[in-house]
Amino acid sequence: MESKERQLGFSEYERSVVKKQTRREKFLSEMEVVVPFSLLLSLIEASYPQVGPQGGRPPYPPE
Repeated sequence: MESKERQLGFSEYERSVVKKQTRREKFLSEMEVVVPFSLLLSLIEASYPQVGPQGGRPPYPPE
């Protein structure tokens, strides 16, 4: 029996190609090394707005 090479589909091809890192991804990975996001988030949470006693629209989660 001969083994036939199978043609790659679009989704298979996308998974096989190494994705180039964008400038945004590169910047965020460098910033994560300099200032870990969990540390930055813990500093921000102290002054992050909370829902008041009168209710109102809840703030977006800081993450």
